[in-house]
Amino acid sequence: MARKTIDKELRRNISDARRMVDNVMKADGNEAETRRRVERIFEIVMGYDAFVHLSRERAIKGAGETEHVDFAVQLESGPDAEPIIMVELKRVGVDLALKHLKQVSSYAIDSGCEWILLTNSRDWRLYHVEFGQPPKTKLIEQWNLLTDDTVELAAKFELISYKQVRKGSLTKLWEKATVLSPNSLLDALVSPEGIRVLRRILRKNTNVLVDPQDLVNGIQKLLNENAAIELSKIKTNISEKKQRKQKVMKSEAPTAKKKPEISESSTDIDCVN
Repeated sequence: MARKTIDKELRRNISDARRMVDNVMKADGNEAETRRRVERIFEIVMGYDAFVHLSRERAIKGAGETEHVDFAVQLESGPDAEPIIMVELKRVGVDLALKHLKQVSSYAIDSGCEWILLTNSRDWRLYHVEFGQPPKTKLIEQWNLLTDDTVELAAKFELISYKQVRKGSLTKLWEKATVLSPNSLLDALVSPEGIRVLRRILRKNTNVLVDPQDLVNGIQKLLNENAAIELSKIKTNISEKKQRKQKVMKSEAPTAKKKPEISESSTDIDCVN
């Protein structure tokens, strides 16, 4: 993240927030004490009015009994205001866990809320809910108030600040996360254009023309296991498309013996499409 200056008031507010959380951590504060610190952070760091924009113990009606989320962030006042972020709060001494995420995810899905914030006042994790079959919850950003750099903390808290959320920052954040997702990046990397550019650069640097499939295999070796699996799926689609194209070309040929001519550029497309 690029370094930038932040105003003195915000720097002081972040320092105050850090001190509040550190003190309640040392005292092993309960959930109510943690909640008061978190609400204060929403006010002094993110610019919300706790009495207007934080709906405490909001009722969530699902398939079973009515549940209550710790609080929901909303831009308008009143019990019927649309929830923008569902906040699940844990005691400062409790480490955030998958079961906590599952709990608040069910609240968000039942209420149609796309954003989740899970925090114990030390760790902050921002998630997006994608409503599909089944719904998917994805971690977008995370930060630690006690250990992260003040400038970075300012940038992270700004993402969910009142001013920025009102301007539509969450929509932009999700668009950016989608574009930069591993699947999106891999798809661009092994696209016809991507392969052509990489082959051209490699040939310029080494004077060797690399086979498109060998290039894809080389890229796969650079990836971690999960990304390699995703790339493998893309390669499977490539193979299926190539087979379909070959069948069409064969059926359109005048005689069974005549083979279509394939130029270098069309070979690039076959191997990556």
